[in-house]
Amino acid sequence: MRRFLLLCFFLAGMPQVSHAFLEWRDNGNSLELRGLLRGSGITLQNPDNLYYYNDRRISDLAAIGRLLANAGMGENLSLELHATQSYIPVSLQTAGSRFATGLDIERSDVLDWGFDNRQAHFLLDRVNIQYASEQITLKLGRQPINLARTFYFTPNDFFAPFAAQAFFRSYKPGVDAVRAEVQLGNLSQLSLIGVSGYQLNAASDSGWRNRPDYARASYLARASTVFGDFEWGLLGGVVRKDKILGGDFQGELFDWLGVRGEGHAAFPAGNQQSDVAEFSLGLEHRWESSLTLRVEQFYHGSGAGSQSGYATTFSLGSAQVSYLARHYTALGASYEFTPLLNADMTAIHNWVDDSSLLAFYAVYSLSDESELALNANIPLGRKSSGQVIRSEFGLSPYSFNIEVRIYF
Repeated sequence: MRRFLLLCFFLAGMPQVSHAFLEWRDNGNSLELRGLLRGSGITLQNPDNLYYYNDRRISDLAAIGRLLANAGMGENLSLELHATQSYIPVSLQTAGSRFATGLDIERSDVLDWGFDNRQAHFLLDRVNIQYASEQITLKLGRQPINLARTFYFTPNDFFAPFAAQAFFRSYKPGVDAVRAEVQLGNLSQLSLIGVSGYQLNAASDSGWRNRPDYARASYLARASTVFGDFEWGLLGGVVRKDKILGGDFQGELFDWLGVRGEGHAAFPAGNQQSDVAEFSLGLEHRWESSLTLRVEQFYHGSGAGSQSGYATTFSLGSAQVSYLARHYTALGASYEFTPLLNADMTAIHNWVDDSSLLAFYAVYSLSDESELALNANIPLGRKSSGQVIRSEFGLSPYSFNIEVRIYF
């Protein structure tokens, strides 16, 4: 496996233009195979807190290979398959946290095979079949489900959402689902979505059981239309037992200012939890110079109103943990310095405990089919003492990541 890591960096040193390594078309049928290799070097500096962290400093290498296959069968049917082979050391999976669970996205373990004490994984991240006509599109199988309209905080994205500070978003993880898109008119659409739920299983490679748990299944409907230069959406259904009612919008004011918003009210089953509301509002503008500025405000109804309400266990990187507090703001900027060099930054502020996270990102194009990416996260906030969390981002690590990506 170490040889595979070294090979990724060696190949990055000899970039060259490449294309899909297999393309075939005949009588309306088609097949296209592409790939992506990612080799990363990651360094983490954790807070000096032995209750939450086993290790103060972590440095290691990781690699991920992705094979993308798309096949078309006639005018209406298509197949999609994404297979990934990864090697991520346990130290990076847990980031040195004593409470990290190492859980994958909630999906069946039957398509995940772990090796080398779960440091290496072969996984089918997407495998689905799609039927498309002028009036309806039906997709069945493992697929990404994205209901987000805002960029940083996405309360309506219930299935494998990206973190606000995530910059590389080319491939959203797939979940086991069925989705139908029905055209109601030229500018109106109805989306019907069903997503399988699963019970936890610590003995499995992904942390989830093979068979669906129908009690945790999700069913959603979203109706959308365009009115007044804005797209408006209404969302309702059940997400893992919780009833959901919400909506979203996106558009532009004065041909200059982009406006986005999304949110929902959740009504948990039973009487143990209270109803909560989640809402995010964002503004953005892109200048001709390529400079783009974004700002978003997030009301996280299930978050705590003070530090004393923070969870007593902190699981860094866990799929089950979101933001701890109730009020956040994110400010982002991106700029194209040259046709080969792009840079982004995101600043996230927690208004409950007055802590912040600064995330920086730069991508340099090595060739038409390869790039070098640098990513650094700098947390600002009061350090925690023992079990007491004095600030959310004060408990986060400093991190630096250098990554080479090769597309073929």
